[in-house]
Amino acid sequence: MTAPATGPIQKIVKRNGNVVTYDRDRIATAIFKAAASVGGSDRQTAESLADKVEQIVAGTYGETSIPTVEDIQDLVEETLIKEGHARTARAYILYRARRAEAREGRRLQDQYFDNIPYKKIYEVLRWNMDHGCESVDGINRIIEEGRYPDLAKAVEKRYDEEVALGAEQMLERIPGVRIVIIAGPSSSGKTTTTIKASERLEAAGIKLKAINVDNYFYDLEMHPKDEFGDYDYETPQALDLELINQHLTQLLEGQTIKTPHYDFKTGTRTLDVHEMKIEKNEIILIDSLHGLYDAMTHSIPADQKFRLYIETLGQVRNRDGIFMRWADNRLMRRMIRDSWHRNLQPLQTLTHWHYVRRSELRNIIPFISSVDYVVNSAMPHELPLLKHKLFKFFPEAMETYKDEPKRQDAYIRAKRVHDMLKDMTDMPDDSAISERSLLREFIGGSQYKY
Repeated sequence: MTAPATGPIQKIVKRNGNVVTYDRDRIATAIFKAAASVGGSDRQTAESLADKVEQIVAGTYGETSIPTVEDIQDLVEETLIKEGHARTARAYILYRARRAEAREGRRLQDQYFDNIPYKKIYEVLRWNMDHGCESVDGINRIIEEGRYPDLAKAVEKRYDEEVALGAEQMLERIPGVRIVIIAGPSSSGKTTTTIKASERLEAAGIKLKAINVDNYFYDLEMHPKDEFGDYDYETPQALDLELINQHLTQLLEGQTIKTPHYDFKTGTRTLDVHEMKIEKNEIILIDSLHGLYDAMTHSIPADQKFRLYIETLGQVRNRDGIFMRWADNRLMRRMIRDSWHRNLQPLQTLTHWHYVRRSELRNIIPFISSVDYVVNSAMPHELPLLKHKLFKFFPEAMETYKDEPKRQDAYIRAKRVHDMLKDMTDMPDDSAISERSLLREFIGGSQYKY
């Protein structure tokens, strides 16, 4: 939830017409990012300029009025120029222009390609409303009344039924379908979804046989680095896509192949290691972050592929009416999983997340319209658990990265999650979570082997 406004401006009107609480920090951060792009590094100056903008807005429109986002941004530009920050003003103007172009691009994309599953989102919201868990206050009420275990059971039942229906649709397309692709962004729950779908198919006499795409990574020394020295595992170009296609074609032709083996400790690949062949009752499974990326399976006809997409299509809002972002939900899952699976501290995951999002927006989201079935893996009852395990890290991140120009992405995400969860009751007890739950993929204690 956005911090309560304490200055002369209390509310603003967003571009979609919604009236929300004004947050001066958003203005300061935008100014700071613009200044950082031209070599600035003084957060205090950005906050001082944001305060001046706020005073000018109040003087221009009156303290009882509700200005629009555009009104405030116009005055930011004027203030930067009047205060002698011309270079920052130019950067800010360019930033606004790029954001406007992005919004227009999304509008056209929504109109012509519909990459956002609106019908699914509506169904999720209706389900949450029917179960009283569409808001922070609603979930708090459920916990207070002792109904948390009931909510956990209901959510798990909904998810299991969605996966089962997806498996049924796969069966209906056999024998035409030769490859099942289960794809989705990081920490959406692909592995558990794959296991549960496999159980349904095996009951019908069909087995999914996975080709481990991770073994097709190029040697780490071939991966690009960024200014922080981090390797980018998130891009599909880090994989040997042509070899994947060659092996898929050979498998469907009945040949035996030998897949590579990738050693994540040494960052090296060895060719021709794992022998693999597809039997008559088996379908190839691709469980991959980039399964929708066409170059990964371009050699296989479209009618031989079934694409299942999974995403945390959560519809839970805070007291300011702002819905939690799907990516923020997944970020928290990964912060927990990385801490025990990859020995990474939560703040390390937070600072790496911009790579994850960049790759998702480039290599996953544009292909959603091509999928055959969508599963929602967001679980409203996980948010109190995630808060209990992670909330302490977000104030630390906000303080640590607030003044670092190159870490503004981490600061913004930390503040957004903090504001979303701060009014939520945390849940220290995870005993209501089944051993077969998707959440166990991230918090541990699953009966499945990951």
